[in-house]
Amino acid sequence: MAICIFGDSITWGAGDSEKGGWAERLKVYFAKKYYINIYNLGISGNTTEDLLKRIESESKFREPNIIVFAIGINDAQFIHSTNSNRISDNDFRNNIEKLYTIAKKFTTKIIFIGLTQVDESKTRPIPWDTNKTYTNERIKQFDQIIKDFCSENNLKFIPVNDLLNNDDLIDGLHPNTQGHIKMFKRIKPEIESVIKKEIQI
Repeated sequence: MAICIFGDSITWGAGDSEKGGWAERLKVYFAKKYYINIYNLGISGNTTEDLLKRIESESKFREPNIIVFAIGINDAQFIHSTNSNRISDNDFRNNIEKLYTIAKKFTTKIIFIGLTQVDESKTRPIPWDTNKTYTNERIKQFDQIIKDFCSENNLKFIPVNDLLNNDDLIDGLHPNTQGHIKMFKRIKPEIESVIKKEIQI
């Protein structure tokens, strides 16, 4: 069995110097219980547009039984140089639908993870790229778009927008080790329930 987890720097594990993030923690946990390959395909800075360029080729190579999406927080950026949002609500929703359409070519077991909150005192703007700002209002709008899309298509949605507080963030945007542990504990049983059903089949 193979699971592909597609996402951004939070998926990749930025901020967790102990065990490499929530997705890597899942890999270790499931490796002890199941014969399963988990591919962490998080890339720092990725948006839904970026993911659309690589999802099909990366999935084709790995033949996943389950696909997990944890993407969207970078889409929610405000870009100061253009004085506009990085992507419109409608385009974001369309990208989520396109990702789902591609994922269906490989599996019917598709999971979306929601978006985490930020510490706006550190993300308006982010110090390592002052052209970009993250706000919780915009993140929540995109989180709701993902949630609604999952409801409309009968897909599993794992909410995390309520999970982290400012003490769980290393730089205002990325979870620290404590934050990644919280995400791991929230996400693990949800994915494991899908794994168990897949094994029974």
